[in-house]
Amino acid sequence: MLPFQRFVEVGRVAYVASGPLKGKLVAIVDVIDQTRVLIDGPETGVPRQQIRINEIHLTKFKVTFPHSARTKVVRKAWIDGEVQKKWEESKWCKRAENSAKRREMNDYDRFKLRGARRHRNYLRTTVYRRVINKNIKSGCFRKVPMKNSPRFVKIRKFPVKK
Repeated sequence: MLPFQRFVEVGRVAYVASGPLKGKLVAIVDVIDQTRVLIDGPETGVPRQQIRINEIHLTKFKVTFPHSARTKVVRKAWIDGEVQKKWEESKWCKRAENSAKRREMNDYDRFKLRGARRHRNYLRTTVYRRVINKNIKSGCFRKVPMKNSPRFVKIRKFPVKK
């Protein structure tokens, strides 16, 4: 088993991590030297250009075409490989989209989110305490406790907002 799975190679799909193209998918068309590659993103709106390797993240996707292939060939390989569809199904893409949504939130959105999380956690805790108390009463956790025992977990009742 090789320690590395993703290599800088012709046809490797990459995610641009910084610069004006940040967040776009590109395909590596040719390796220029040790630090630079020629990229093309015909379906993502990225013109053919050189970019430093430390500005991109290699993905697990790869399309096959000869090195220094024309944009037309790259586009056909991209479409045949269904790269965009695979990317949109990946966890990486979903995480990037969620991060972008979080960055665009304003103060009121964060306030509403905090309230929704608080309510979710209240419901989750209530269900958890019911299960625990049921198990304590049935004797799953050692002895059956008395009603006023410190091991008996109380369910707090909050007014439900409508």
